[in-house]
Amino acid sequence: MAYSNFTLEEVLTTFQLEIVESIDFFANIEPVTPSPDLSTELRKKVPVAAAINTEKARSELIVANVLFELLEQFDHRISFFSGIDFNVDVENGLTGVCDFLISLSPMQSFLQAPVIVLVEAKKDDPAPGLGQCVAEMLAAQRFNAEKGNDIPCIYGAATTGTEWKFLKLKGNCLSIDITVYPIAQCDKILGILSSMVKQKA
Repeated sequence: MAYSNFTLEEVLTTFQLEIVESIDFFANIEPVTPSPDLSTELRKKVPVAAAINTEKARSELIVANVLFELLEQFDHRISFFSGIDFNVDVENGLTGVCDFLISLSPMQSFLQAPVIVLVEAKKDDPAPGLGQCVAEMLAAQRFNAEKGNDIPCIYGAATTGTEWKFLKLKGNCLSIDITVYPIAQCDKILGILSSMVKQKA
């Protein structure tokens, strides 16, 4: 089994996670104004990505731009990886390629702990990506512990680029914000992602 094979129900059952669903879990997070460069890029690229409507186009033209903005907002004190193998626990199916990973380490040449945010990109609807994203979050939790850089919380996002859903994993408790954040609220999306990096807990 690999990350992509997990549904939300399967990952909850397999790893005996408790789940809490809430509306506006991240409602009190302060927005972060996107740079003029990101605003321009999204204005040009979102319509093209939506028209092409493949996971690859949405990842490359929207998601990567948003996450690179996050990297720059933190002056490259964090690192950002795309499409890398993240094989952590073969026996339990926590293997495969992650669309995007963010680490609190500034090292960009290779992945170092602690991994803090996992972002899973989907073509049409973020909801089917939740199971895969949670499996990757569990892998990050184990990866950090194995590297001796354990942190209390791992965060995740499932996104089509134009729609974003956010998650938080603390121990075996999974919190899902059932609110869908549209890319038109890019400042809110950046604010949530920034809070994930800053909180560490």
